[in-house]
Order: sequence, then C-alpha cells, then structure tokens
Amino acid sequence: MAISFAGGIAPPPLLVLLADGEVHSGEWLATQLGQTRAAVWKGVERLRAIGIEVQALARRGYRLTKPVELLDAARIRAELAAQRMAHLHSLELLFEVDSTNTRLLGSAPPPQGTADVCIAELQHAGRGRLGRRWIAPFGGGIAMSLGWACSDVVRTLPALSLGVGVAVSRALTRAGAQGISLKWPNDIWFKDRKLGGVLIELRGEAGGPAHVVIGVGVNLSLPDEARREIEAGGTAAAAVSDACRQPPSRNLVAGAILDELLSMLLQYERYGFAAFRDAWTALDGLNGRPAQVIVGQNAVFGIARGVDADGALLLETADRVQRFVSGEASLRLTHG
Repeated sequence: MAISFAGGIAPPPLLVLLADGEVHSGEWLATQLGQTRAAVWKGVERLRAIGIEVQALARRGYRLTKPVELLDAARIRAELAAQRMAHLHSLELLFEVDSTNTRLLGSAPPPQGTADVCIAELQHAGRGRLGRRWIAPFGGGIAMSLGWACSDVVRTLPALSLGVGVAVSRALTRAGAQGISLKWPNDIWFKDRKLGGVLIELRGEAGGPAHVVIGVGVNLSLPDEARREIEAGGTAAAAVSDACRQPPSRNLVAGAILDELLSMLLQYERYGFAAFRDAWTALDGLNGRPAQVIVGQNAVFGIARGVDADGALLLETADRVQRFVSGEASLRLTHG
C-alpha cells in the first residue's frame, strides 16, 4: 500500500535556529539565513505575533524563553510498529493551522483500513468538547487528528472515544508517565486534573463509509501562565510532565499516540468496545466516587459505577442505576 508523507508547511528557518533555547547573535542569525539584521528583527516580530516568546538581550542576541522540540516526521515514524506503518496512508506535519480536525474533515477520507494523520505545531482555532477552545502553548503539547473511513458508524461511534482514551493512556505510559486515568467520556486525567482530551467528529459520505476524524490534544508541559488561563475557565489542568520523572520527548509521545491509535482502530473494527472495556475500567477515574452528570440544563447526582458493554456511563442514584450515553460528567466534591 502506498504511503505518502507530506512535510506540510515547514517552521520558519529562524525558529529552527532558535529552537535550542541558546542565545544567538543577530549577526550570526543573519549570516545563517542570508538576510540582513533588520530582516532578522522582522522575523522575530513575526514569531512574537503568533504567540512564540522570543527574548531580545541587549548586545547579545535572541533566544526562546525555553528550548522547544519541533515536530519531526522521522522521529514520529520511528515509534510505529511495522504492522501499523502499513495502515498509515499519509502523515502531514504543519507549522500552523486553524484546526487539525477541520483540515482533515475538509479532505476526502483515506482508503478503508488506513489513516490520514495531521499534526500541527500551532492551532489557531483548536476545539475541545462542546465547542470549548483548546489552549495549547507553543511547543508544549500535541495537537493531532486522525481520519479513518468507518463502514459501521452505529456500532463504532458510541464508545469510540473510550477506546481512544485507552490508546492515549497506553502511549503516555510508554513515554514514562505514571498514574494516568480516564474520565468518561473524553478526558485524560492525572490526579483528577485534565492533561488531554478527545474530540471525535463525523462527516457522512454519499454511498460510502463515513469519514471519522479523531482529534487528540495533550499537554506535555504547561507554563504557570497557561495553567492559570485554563483553570480560570473552570478546568483543573495537568501536563504529561507532571506524571513523568523526566520530561518526555514530544516526538516520542506523538509517535506513541499514533502507534497506539492505529493499533486500537484495527482491533476496534473487529471486536468493538468489548476489546477495551476491561482496560478502560482499570483506568476509570470516576468509578466508585461521587459524581454528577449534566445533560442539557439538568444535573443528576450519584455514585459512578463504571460503564456498560456499550460504553454508557452508569450512575447509581438514590432509587436506581441510570445510564448515560452523553452528557458532561465530573467529580462531585463532598465536604465534611
């Protein structure tokens, strides 16, 4: 099967030179780029305009506020098992994009049994669940979308986000993270704080399989300012680095997530959620704890009792066990 790897829109050469986080003089940068020092200054301003923090040090030069590991297709592919490579139709790395999900949804679906993948350094309109904005500081996370042709949407979609959660948790464990858990239906947790999320979108295809796009956003590291911004919106935030003894490689994490997603999809197509229910239950961050589920304007309180065979959340209330196929679930904090 032919596999195409699109390099996408490359990062600015100035950024590549500054990525090591060291101080580089304007003269050296100008020589490396074949530009004037004035052009280098304009390049610095362009980086700042898209949210990349570049320090200017008097009589010394420029540096990023911290080193950044730019995305690298070869290093990402190195994490893929040979049997998964055969199911990768295309891998596109982009420097900036409005939304990786939107980009794939606007394209034709890949051939059945293969995936189109888009990973971006910068998302200007990244989306979380329920239309929320996904906040991702430059170089501090993974913004990945995977397109897949799905012939049986009714059977596949209801619990697919749970299978994705299992795949992402396995990838993070490969990268050295410990203590990862999942919150129904779409959140990746560390110590009851959100470090990642899943957004699945669907586009019907006339006379053919549906085009399913799986979006995964993961915080690898979070500066204090970004943490405060996320938590101001009511979400307790975490990063993969919080769960690791050593800061994980960004390309390793991206490659591991892609490898585990491909592995999961191939199993899911054959066996459905049944192949992942035990693994998901072992990672369930709500099970046995006081929880609430908000559906529309209504909140239901009870004790979370895991998920059923279809991936629906079970909530034990005062008089019965209720089943939810959609809704916003969260811990219900008790005081006493």
